[in-house]
Amino acid sequence: MKKIILGIISSFLIFASCSKDDSDCSVTQPEAVPAPALITPRIDVRMADPLNQSAFTGVLEVYPCTGESSIYYGNYVNGKLSVFSGYYTIVNGVVSGEYNRELHLPTGDYNMVYWGTPQYQDQIDTDPQIVSPGLIQGADLSKLYFSLRSIGNNLYSPVFDLVYAVKSAHIGTDALQAALTRISAGLKLNVKQTDGSPFISEIASFKVNIGNIAEKINFYTAEVVNMTKTVQFELERSSDGMTYSNPTVMLFPSAANPPLELLITLEDGTEYNLTQNLNSTLSSNTMLTLNINVGTILADGNPGDFTLDDWNESSETIDFPTVN
Repeated sequence: MKKIILGIISSFLIFASCSKDDSDCSVTQPEAVPAPALITPRIDVRMADPLNQSAFTGVLEVYPCTGESSIYYGNYVNGKLSVFSGYYTIVNGVVSGEYNRELHLPTGDYNMVYWGTPQYQDQIDTDPQIVSPGLIQGADLSKLYFSLRSIGNNLYSPVFDLVYAVKSAHIGTDALQAALTRISAGLKLNVKQTDGSPFISEIASFKVNIGNIAEKINFYTAEVVNMTKTVQFELERSSDGMTYSNPTVMLFPSAANPPLELLITLEDGTEYNLTQNLNSTLSSNTMLTLNINVGTILADGNPGDFTLDDWNESSETIDFPTVN
């Protein structure tokens, strides 16, 4: 049965709080606004695919900024202005479920920043991670970033599949409508041996490092920064031992021709590291499947080089000839 991941991006925010006795707290709560002065806008979102503008399904957060700016306004919760963004579960473009946090705003012009993560029928990585900025009322979102989460040794974790849009809206007359663009890139590997034999049972782990990945993404513009980081994930052995593969992992975009490294560790501690640069670039809204061929891995030999196909929408094949 195929796994479905629904990224809960509400965990992205670290909220500032203060006690009654904290006299220098930077976040103040204004007086309650009468309910009739607040409007709950309708939501209508879709994916911005020129060939298939399908309705969005997944989790969506909406960050209202003051009109024509990147300054975070906030959202009225229980009649008081708060840092809590709008939070919605969307099915085919329509708000669904009972765990939504609707936007309640006074009439006026706003600049809406949308971040979401789609729901999939196909299997993708079930343990994405991301570092999110703290958010306060009046924050300039153009100075905040989503960042890779470190797993130690200068390595980082895969991320959520992120979709994004910025669009102005007049609350009081406009529904919240946006065409969401995918910011992340997908990567899936299928590794086989060139002679068609099963992998030896002595392999303890099979990991992948992909380099030249962006360190962070701007909260307001979605521009990527510092394409120098390395993300690591693990491959799983198939039941027949013929293939090592992974559920699709999502990554921040990469620089051109990122280096791919296979790290094979045997049960006796022997390690094989095989490295080659990709012909392709992991750009936003791309999904790359790599079909990799390695030379026969022996307990007392080195698998050597590898070759790969181009994209699955432009696929790469890697071959690693046997090296004794």
